[in-house]
Amino acid sequence: MKIISRYLTAFIFSGLTICTHGYSYSETVISNTSGESRLERGKRMLQVIDGEAGEKVIASLEDIAPDFATYIFEYPFADVYSRPQLNLRDRELATISMLTAMGTATPQLKVHIEAGLNVGLTQTEIIEVMIQASVYAGFPSTLNGLAAAKEVFSEHNKKVFK
Repeated sequence: MKIISRYLTAFIFSGLTICTHGYSYSETVISNTSGESRLERGKRMLQVIDGEAGEKVIASLEDIAPDFATYIFEYPFADVYSRPQLNLRDRELATISMLTAMGTATPQLKVHIEAGLNVGLTQTEIIEVMIQASVYAGFPSTLNGLAAAKEVFSEHNKKVFK
């Protein structure tokens, strides 16, 4: 019996529904809800994209740099991720590629690998973008990225097949 790791996830926020079902994500774009502040939009975007992992990042800043948490909500998530020119799936693919190439941001890479899975990337696509990064970023960065992916996939699969 073949186990399918794709599953239905539906997010409903402020009257906005985003359905990702593991097959087609080309239209998954989130727009601004009327009257929503940058902070509110950023919090909504972080929840949709990163879920629990994003919440942990924000919580880790509460006692040292709470203002930085606000910056994270407002700039990358409210201003950049909510732009309609790319869908969330493509944005996460680009982010995973860049963090893999950096080779120095393993905690952030893990969060974005999980986010990629949340918005519909497959494990195969994530591995493939890391292999592509090896051409320009080198083998050490890619090996580190693959190790991070292996950890995230293992944890993700435990949750999915529970």
